[in-house]
Amino acid sequence: MPKRKRTAKTATTTAATATSLLPQKKHYRQRAHANPFSDHSLVYPSSPDSIDWSSHYPAFVNQRPSFADIGCGFGGLLITLAPQFPDTLIIGLEIRVQVTQYVQDRITALRATADQYQNVSVIRANAMKFLPNFFHKASLTALFFLFPDPHFKIRKHKARIISPTLLAEYAYVLAPGGIVYTITDVEDLAQWMRAHLDAHPLFQFVEEQELREEGKGPILDAVYGSTEEGKKVERNAGQKWLACFRRIEVKRVNVI
Repeated sequence: MPKRKRTAKTATTTAATATSLLPQKKHYRQRAHANPFSDHSLVYPSSPDSIDWSSHYPAFVNQRPSFADIGCGFGGLLITLAPQFPDTLIIGLEIRVQVTQYVQDRITALRATADQYQNVSVIRANAMKFLPNFFHKASLTALFFLFPDPHFKIRKHKARIISPTLLAEYAYVLAPGGIVYTITDVEDLAQWMRAHLDAHPLFQFVEEQELREEGKGPILDAVYGSTEEGKKVERNAGQKWLACFRRIEVKRVNVI
């Protein structure tokens, strides 16, 4: 029997089915932010080796995530990057229960209607705790911090996702040459993140143009405009501050 051709009507029906399967945010109501210091009911792996990544990526064998979106929200970046980097495993970490469930359901619906999105998944986790329990040393090539909670009050600054202590963990899981992508619409937070990353000996600021010349333009475009927060800033004609840093390797000097 000859293979039936895909008609415009079939394509339209498939698209309509995909749309009907996608979850609706109104059914996943959640507060905009969560207290990272609260005692959440979270289960952490004892080590990266104890994670069964095949349960997240059934189409991939013996492969681990290379991109990690910290505080992935509703998964805009994950869904945008997945088709562009089909051979790269991408993981989102999100602390809020309902938001994590939304992203899981969104990925499941997309997988049911397309061959793509097999390389993307999400985990409910507090990225400020036990991050090295999820990732081996130098296993990631990209870390994303997109429109994080600004924690405006000075007494709340300790809860910001960029801090000297946390940067040590990010440097641990990020491979030399890997990139940290940060973006925010809060100028004070932009200055905070830039200052802390500048001060860390294992991170070096890299200009946006340089990254684009390296072929990372699609990633930068997604960083700017794929998330709910980024789209909201655009609708309100707000300003975005991007700062990217490369993980560098410092040779150790043996003192005799």
